[in-house]
Amino acid sequence: MKDHIRELYQEVIIDHNRSPRNFHKMSDATCHAEGFNPLCGDQLDIYLTIDNETITDISFTGNGCAISTASASLMTEHLKGKTLSEAKAFFQSIHETLTNENEHATEKLGKMIVLAGVKEFPSRVKCATLAWHTLNAALKHDETTVSTE
Repeated sequence: MKDHIRELYQEVIIDHNRSPRNFHKMSDATCHAEGFNPLCGDQLDIYLTIDNETITDISFTGNGCAISTASASLMTEHLKGKTLSEAKAFFQSIHETLTNENEHATEKLGKMIVLAGVKEFPSRVKCATLAWHTLNAALKHDETTVSTE
């Protein structure tokens, strides 16, 4: 990874871990899902309010490592105001990028490209994808706890 991208990755992870955005329980959520990463001990809940096929509000709570917390925080910032189809497409791009399924998926990430930095730490990819898999479960109204194992 180029040095300037590595530095940006580290800065963004530290910033979003120290001051996570949209970190609160949403009492009027229309969708909710729980996620757990047994490898790292990360646990989080994703809350969504959906109106007319648009995510009008999104938040999360939980305890996790810096990468897990930062990924959830970045996700909530990015997806607020997006349509469900945009959110699902973005989930696919993130998943493909972090799991190396599609090298070209990074082109669709915009400023979220910083999450691609986690690929340098393969054991931490599940930390970064937990929030996204939990989001996917919430969108499907799947009430079973999402696990990265």
